[in-house]
Amino acid sequence: MKKTLNKIALSLLFISAQSVQAVEPQTIELAKSADNYQLELVARGIQIPWGMVWLNDKELLVTDRSGQLRLIKEGKLIDKPIEGVPEVHAERQGGLLDIEIDPNYDKNGWIYFSYSGFEGKEKGSNTSIMRARLKDMKLVDKQLIFDGYPNTERAFHFGSRIEFDKDGYLYFSIGDRGNRDVHPQRLDHDAGKIHRINADGTIPESNPFVKQKDARKSVYSFGHRNPQGMAMHPETGEIWTHEHGPRGGDEINIIKPGRNYGWPVITYGINYNGTKITDETSRTGMQQPDWVWVPSIAPSGMEFITSDKYPHWQGHLVVGAMKFAHLVLVELDGNKVVGHSKLFEGAGRVRSIATHPNGDLYLGIDGSGIFKVVPKTK
Repeated sequence: MKKTLNKIALSLLFISAQSVQAVEPQTIELAKSADNYQLELVARGIQIPWGMVWLNDKELLVTDRSGQLRLIKEGKLIDKPIEGVPEVHAERQGGLLDIEIDPNYDKNGWIYFSYSGFEGKEKGSNTSIMRARLKDMKLVDKQLIFDGYPNTERAFHFGSRIEFDKDGYLYFSIGDRGNRDVHPQRLDHDAGKIHRINADGTIPESNPFVKQKDARKSVYSFGHRNPQGMAMHPETGEIWTHEHGPRGGDEINIIKPGRNYGWPVITYGINYNGTKITDETSRTGMQQPDWVWVPSIAPSGMEFITSDKYPHWQGHLVVGAMKFAHLVLVELDGNKVVGHSKLFEGAGRVRSIATHPNGDLYLGIDGSGIFKVVPKTK
């Protein structure tokens, strides 16, 4: 068993619905074009830039996990944080997390953000979703549209990325909140799930468990560990996520309604102390991941490259690798992941990724700042 685990730890697993095939980590040709680009510092002063979103072509909102919401305007960080942020549980992995704008932001001004909130009746906190408008550097018209149940005093595995699809539904992730044996497989708990709601917080009638007794009606898929990447495929409209495995077993998943993604019943990872979590990597009725990283890369942030400013990367995917301090280029062939490679090695813990309206790619790197990917000067 030790020899088998060691062999797997040196390999990258590609998962299909039918089989598991171990292949050596691939250095794809697309990565060579990274030699043409460099990272240009935009702003410092945001310690953990958990989420970023462009309001327009001049204003970038950035969440700092400590609980501050910051505005970068025309390339400069405004000294004063935005007022009106709700109280957050800023401990360990908790705090102010992801941020997104409404698909009709130009008309309605709604901004959505996730955070570890204290709103529940139980002790502790859980992932909450709020929307608000921004006026004169202050959040106004605040509406709590989701309050995770139940609260827990554990301060990790909150998730939580936010994404809209083409139909205007709002998706977000909640991690297992550090209780893998209880939350992910229970439909009456919000943790360990991908949720889908309407933009105002109401529940779509087409959600898979909306008519099931004792199920949380916002649940869209379950059996997740800690998804910290989410993006809509620009062509298919499907929601893609990635999530942290334990020791090994980080996954990319294409989210299907009502599906069980297996955690912790099946996994390609092991406990941090080297012991097994389960003997099973597959089970009937549970989804196989579309890609697995062994060893773990600690993924965070996720963005499809649609801009022709990066022609070799266009149509592919980038993911932050916090453990190894670089950006990962994930090569796609349609809906299939076929390879990966490293970009900007040594850049730091890439926490968040955002695309400017003009197509420029921006990275939020822990402890370093906000950077733009620009052509390398000769």
